[in-house]
Amino acid sequence: MSGVGPVEPGEGSHALDAFPAARTRRTCPAGHFERHRRAALGGLLAVAVLAGGGYLYATRPRPEPPPDPPYPSQVTAIDYLNAQAAGASTASRSFTFTVEMTTESGPPVTVTRISQPYAGMSVTSSPPTPFRTRVGSPRKITITMRVTECGKVPRNAGLPFLDVTLRNPRAIEVHSFILGTPYARDLSRALEVACSNEKR
Repeated sequence: MSGVGPVEPGEGSHALDAFPAARTRRTCPAGHFERHRRAALGGLLAVAVLAGGGYLYATRPRPEPPPDPPYPSQVTAIDYLNAQAAGASTASRSFTFTVEMTTESGPPVTVTRISQPYAGMSVTSSPPTPFRTRVGSPRKITITMRVTECGKVPRNAGLPFLDVTLRNPRAIEVHSFILGTPYARDLSRALEVACSNEKR
């Protein structure tokens, strides 16, 4: 018989063995997913944790902001202590007295200026301004008033006061402190002595 017929497999071979690559290609995507499944799940878990943490951070309860410190005039007190006796070196037109300044709460208060309402007198202090007072540390201040022009001071200081400029982190204020009857009496007496020659 002549001619070529179909090729028959030889011994030990099978028809399906000729296509092993096709089987591998078909199972490749599944194997690829299996190999990277842990990494993908880990990435998804990390994204979920970050999203949850971001949400918790954004919705966390925020603490109340600290209150503003009080105005310096609300926490500062000045009390008249006494008049100082005029010494030989004291000018006859000067009046020296002592006050105590107290800061009752809040941050320190700085005194930047001390003055009084009468145009005919000047004021100096010891310690000189500016100086600071703190809570729990009352400060004694010696104030000297000098008559510069008798025509511009009152004959009788009925309700005298000190103008004090106060500063703290909240504000700068000029506050008038009324020092009471003993101060008014001592100041009136000092003005009478200082200007007695001009009033006669």
